[in-house]
Amino acid sequence: MGALFAITLGNPFAELSQKASKWMLKLAVVGLGFAVDFNQVIEVGRTSLVLTIVSITAIIGLGEILTQVFKLNRNTGVLISFGTAICGGSAIAAMAPVIKAKDHEVAVALGIVFLLNGVGLLLFPAIGHYFELTQEQFGLWAALAIHDTSSVVGASATYGAVALSIATTVKLTRAMWIIPYTTLAGVFMRSDEKASIPLFIVGFLLAALINSYVPSLSSYWELINIAAKQILVMTLFLIGSGLSLSVLKQAGIKPFLMAVILWIVVSSVILLSIIDGFI
Repeated sequence: MGALFAITLGNPFAELSQKASKWMLKLAVVGLGFAVDFNQVIEVGRTSLVLTIVSITAIIGLGEILTQVFKLNRNTGVLISFGTAICGGSAIAAMAPVIKAKDHEVAVALGIVFLLNGVGLLLFPAIGHYFELTQEQFGLWAALAIHDTSSVVGASATYGAVALSIATTVKLTRAMWIIPYTTLAGVFMRSDEKASIPLFIVGFLLAALINSYVPSLSSYWELINIAAKQILVMTLFLIGSGLSLSVLKQAGIKPFLMAVILWIVVSSVILLSIIDGFI
């Protein structure tokens, strides 16, 4: 709805909407943590360790190949690949200073990822129902294949409560891999810049910890979680309202094609792996 509103009528407060949506998303994600079992977070991180390392490395490797095929600017290709592999805009923002990316390179990568987030938010639930995925399967697929946390949460929320819980936990656990991979990139690039884990991920983990070990206040945690879901609805509208024709034009055709092909391959392989029981 937000995207339709912005494209047809325009959004005179696009910059304000973007800033507000970022803070609201972080607040919503932390609130959603009050419905998550901390032990589940630990278990997800432990059991998916090998899968996470292999998948992130494979996606970045494929992105490098496509960058060469399309003869893209190296930094733009790295940012798109990194955003696809881990967690969209947050990963791009963390990697940009490490590789000394220019503003326009960051803007292109963010614009493309933002656009694909909107597509994923709309298409993934429909595809999930078409293949009759269980909520567990869909939550895992959304977390591994959709770029940003916002769209992962939004798509899984429309699929069901179980899908939302799994998708949020898996995605935020995956997002913590920003640090090792940006550090590794810094070594290769000989950069002194350091990346840090986004604070909202720490907040999510603390909320899950409180929810798990202070059960006497569970009724309050439930109210916070309900409020977080309402904030999420408003956030998704604001995110959509930031989409415009200028964003699409800024992206350019080659980087856009590279990002789409990378995303389709990644999404398809992960979906088939889940359906066949490999994941």
